Amino acid sequence: MPHSLKRKFFALTASLATLLGTSVQAQDLAPAWQPRSGDGWVDAWLGDINRYGGRYREPFVDEMVRYYGAPRELVGELLDRRRWTPGDVYYACAIAQVLGRPCRYVVDEWDRDHADGWGAVAQRLGIKPGSADFHKLKRGFVPTYDRWGRPILIDSELRRDFPNRPFRDVETPAPAKASDAKAKDAKTKDAKTKDAKGGDAAKPGKGPAKPHGGKQAPGKGPAGKGTAGKGQD
Repeated sequence: MPHSLKRKFFALTASLATLLGTSVQAQDLAPAWQPRSGDGWVDAWLGDINRYGGRYREPFVDEMVRYYGAPRELVGELLDRRRWTPGDVYYACAIAQVLGRPCRYVVDEWDRDHADGWGAVAQRLGIKPGSADFHKLKRGFVPTYDRWGRPILIDSELRRDFPNRPFRDVETPAPAKASDAKAKDAKTKDAKTKDAKGGDAAKPGKGPAKPHGGKQAPGKGPAGKGTAGKGQD
């Protein structure tokens, strides 16, 4: 192969690798991502926006700029340098639109504290679940999807606004109770204390203690009981 053709071949290969790498990176969204908006329907469609924005970046960015007033530079910064998902970008700008504030205002609020997810951030900004503003926030998904030419299923709460649309309700996961978390922490701490003091916690590699007299209780083997954890989709 002539030298000039070799150079063109390697240049084309490098360009193709870069293009494929960018595409994969854009769609490589964290599987454990949970927006925690406080509404199961909103969470589900924010996840779908992740998929759409990862695959069709330009229409997504154009939507944020044209219809949500987000500066193009800000959207690019959030997606590229700060590694925000498209769903997070959309929801920040959608909340800002409902509030009549710039998108960057909500981005700064998220950066200040987002340990409890988007639901807590929205409430901190005055958008409470079940309020007219929250309903407006949900309703805004539909025209965005229409502009993308992407189908969307509404939930029963939106049927009055869109009576002729197919709908499907999505269960909203119950938030974890602070009291349950404290009880779990206390139980773990107590178990660690018993292990450190050589208490009644079982030691690795040894069976349970035998009753008085050195005889093992009838009908019981050395195997301990395990506790099965419960998963959540």
